[in-house]
Amino acid sequence: MHKRNSRLALAVLAAATVGVMVAGCSAGGGDTTEDGVTTIQFWHRTFTPVENEWYADIVKDFNESQDEIKVVATEVPGDAWDQKMKAAQAAGKAPDVYTHPGSIQDAVNAGQLHELNGIVSDEALGEIIDSALPVSAIDDTYYAYPLLLEPQAVLFWNKEMLSAAGLDPEVGPATWSELLDMCAQIQPTLAEGQYCISPATDAVTFAWSSVGQQFNFSGHTALTSDWTAPDIDNAGYRELMASYQTLWNEDYMPKQALAAYVEGKDFGEEKVAFKVSGSWMMSEIGSDFPDLLGSTGIGAFPDADSAEGDTATTLGNFKWVVDAKSKNAEAAGAFLEWAIAGDAENLVPFFVDTQFTKVPVRESVQEAVAADPAASEAPWSGIIVNDIAPTAIPEPTYPWDVSLAVGTAMESVMKGAASVDDAIKTAEDAINTVIQRDDLPSKAPKS
Repeated sequence: MHKRNSRLALAVLAAATVGVMVAGCSAGGGDTTEDGVTTIQFWHRTFTPVENEWYADIVKDFNESQDEIKVVATEVPGDAWDQKMKAAQAAGKAPDVYTHPGSIQDAVNAGQLHELNGIVSDEALGEIIDSALPVSAIDDTYYAYPLLLEPQAVLFWNKEMLSAAGLDPEVGPATWSELLDMCAQIQPTLAEGQYCISPATDAVTFAWSSVGQQFNFSGHTALTSDWTAPDIDNAGYRELMASYQTLWNEDYMPKQALAAYVEGKDFGEEKVAFKVSGSWMMSEIGSDFPDLLGSTGIGAFPDADSAEGDTATTLGNFKWVVDAKSKNAEAAGAFLEWAIAGDAENLVPFFVDTQFTKVPVRESVQEAVAADPAASEAPWSGIIVNDIAPTAIPEPTYPWDVSLAVGTAMESVMKGAASVDDAIKTAEDAINTVIQRDDLPSKAPKS
């Protein structure tokens, strides 16, 4: 399955030749040995067991496919990632290749990422689909190659719990009004400890998971288009905050989170009828709660009643990047291209084993995954890839502190800790501080 084609074989050989010419320590501690083998370091976060297995296999397969480059992989627990990476970067010993979520703008501004143009073929870069370009490139310069896209706000529902409330189990709510009406019908049928819905509950999670909803309610995100001012004191943002306050006040959601937003344990244990999470949650249901697969509904997150935008989710992502200080950048680029930008069959196991819950960023990979026999047993895949992802917006490129200010306002209003007016004023003050501190108008997108 993992065979090099001739183009990639030449790329690996060329990279190894360059690696011999620049022999010496790499940023991640790699070097070129006396026998001409270039060693590069690759770090990735700890993901689900099947993802971790794929990462181990792709490194093993690459190393066995040729003898000029050796990749040494390190799996880093998610809660230790930031500290470990910052320490490595400060010491000039960041890995040659590593995984990177979210926007690349801050990393590019900090000079942390190597351009992929020149170390990854134009052919491979040209395969990245349009919806993945905002997280891959700035203008015409590529700094990251995505492995996947995944909607960050998807609605899951327990069909049996909806049926018990006299609701159509096959159809989820299309709007917030429909969601609230369904919760009103579901609530009397629940046992103690059960709730209608488990959404985001804290400022940090709101900060990243609600960006698509902000766009849906208001037609824009948290800054004016020229990044000169916050743009959250309007009817859309007010209605969004009030909607979550209703969920809280009506006891449709638990006052203490039953599980993290990113995991599906509360849904799997049937403590909630609706769960809001990323598309990846279906993978957890398939692996940890397989009996629920047949009774799990999935659909787009509900729209505002007077929606201004045509989506309520953002596209999360995980990308591979090459460190700007890598001494073996060509070899790093060759590994990256072989693993995730070359033969589509290298990637099929990843998307199949994660239960068809993630979106490939190349049409050739989408076709190969859809052709897998297991795809027919994963009807949710078409909903994620064809119904939800195409209209999802990219994650914002403005600084994280802007998003966190909005998330803090949403949490404080939802829980009654602040009025909408006070929460918006506090958020605006925080955002204005970021605008001045980081001179955001000079960094605003040109389009």
